Amino acid sequence: MRRLNRPPFIARDALNLCIASIQDGNLAARLALTADLVATAEAAYIQHGDQAELFLIPQTLGIGGITVDEMKRVYKGTFAKSVRTRNIYDQIKKLPENDICPMCGQRTVGSLDHYLAQSLHSALVIAPINLVPACSDCNKAKLDAQPATAEEQTLHPYFDNVDDGTWLYAVVEETNPASLRFFPNPPPDWPDAKRDRVLNHFRRFGLGALYASHSGVELTNIQYGLKRIAERGSVDDIRLELEKRVESAREAHVNSWQTAMYRALAESDWFCAGGFN
Repeated sequence: MRRLNRPPFIARDALNLCIASIQDGNLAARLALTADLVATAEAAYIQHGDQAELFLIPQTLGIGGITVDEMKRVYKGTFAKSVRTRNIYDQIKKLPENDICPMCGQRTVGSLDHYLAQSLHSALVIAPINLVPACSDCNKAKLDAQPATAEEQTLHPYFDNVDDGTWLYAVVEETNPASLRFFPNPPPDWPDAKRDRVLNHFRRFGLGALYASHSGVELTNIQYGLKRIAERGSVDDIRLELEKRVESAREAHVNSWQTAMYRALAESDWFCAGGFN
């Protein structure tokens, strides 16, 4: 998971812009009556998010005189499309560096995901703090389930920092061709809830299979270069090249699959001695 800056927008402003864009006068008037409820829900969300306790937020099936389906239509038909609000949608979508999904750290962002499901939290449907850029696969993987405990929460890019320690690792499988297996192993000094959330996040989004697939492509890409080094050098030269790649990848993202991959390759005597062939 990659941390993101929080969106520089507030829910009340997003709601007012939606209201100004809606032609249905009755709906617009009823939405206006929810402004304080929306602002209160946003404040509670931030407070709970800072404590990693978003699971404690009660579900709201409708808000004021607005039904769940109506709020969904406001989001899909107005917030995501209106000239007044589309810039908010687009700016949130552009928060990740290079448009990389913060949930998996690999695929391209395709839309915004409601961290707390819109079907269960009507007051947060257009709250920018609840809208997370995500690729389509991660968006689908999360579903609309409500976490019941802190441990069941997936990681939240606006609140959680899991790069204060190394938790993503890989091991080289001595196959032909070589392959890698990725797994999470959070630092033992982390709180149990934080460790469990990393494990849950890794499992929920299928990151092991995703990273193994992309590392296979990377192994093919580096094979020729490693063969050239082996022709004129030694096992130590191969290891040195891989260690340089570890350092570069780690400087960019300490828990990227590239960092874990190159660290595992550099530590594998089998791979450095010719397992890349």
